[in-house]
Amino acid sequence: MARTIQSLERAAAVLRLLAGGERRLGLSEIASALDLAKGTAHGLLRTLQQEGFVEQEAVTGRYQLGAELLRLGNSYLDVHELRARALVWTDDLARSSGESVYLGVLHQQGVLIVHHVFRPDDSRQVLEVGAMQPLHSTALGKVLCAFDPVAHSEALDGRRTDFTERTVTGEDRFETLLETVRARGWAADVEETWDGLASVAAPIHDRRRMPVGAVGITGAVERVCEGEELLPRLVAAVRDTARAVSRDLGALRF
Repeated sequence: MARTIQSLERAAAVLRLLAGGERRLGLSEIASALDLAKGTAHGLLRTLQQEGFVEQEAVTGRYQLGAELLRLGNSYLDVHELRARALVWTDDLARSSGESVYLGVLHQQGVLIVHHVFRPDDSRQVLEVGAMQPLHSTALGKVLCAFDPVAHSEALDGRRTDFTERTVTGEDRFETLLETVRARGWAADVEETWDGLASVAAPIHDRRRMPVGAVGITGAVERVCEGEELLPRLVAAVRDTARAVSRDLGALRF
């Protein structure tokens, strides 16, 4: 059996205790309920408090769950709502475009793929849910950087790797590229990340008009491009899908 970290187990037990039954508990109550020494319980609570997972009432000294847990929970729900709302639309996009469809969200300094629809043919394909893509070179990443200030900062602060001879890494050129993305409402990646592949992506917004993700297609250059340009019908299809998912998330103006 794999060994576990006792301090993490105890911290998780504290959070579960505060989440159920009486929501505000004193130090002695927590220590007694979890069979911990008061000093141990206090150390756990102090660390959880510093991280925002636990809050202490100034008057009574009792502890309750903190706002950081709510933020993390909302992030989890947001991603799952996004995926649930996008399922039908991304399936339709794969059928109409004949290409693989990806749904991505910002995660740390990259794009986390949270949904992937295979290209509708008999070719061998690998499910890429959970994979990470770079922010600065992929169509999904560039869309997020253009419309999400946090993603923008992550891309500027992080390392922008040259994946191919077409990858844009210089800050000035990257900013100019993002201005173009904002102006036209979609992003392209024509062999900037992978040789022989091209992508187009558009942003998804929620009811607050905040960018919550991006949807896009990826395929062989010879199928999705005409010369150096992406096929207009594919760009339109991706943008229509992004608008449809945004509307389902409550962004009425999309």
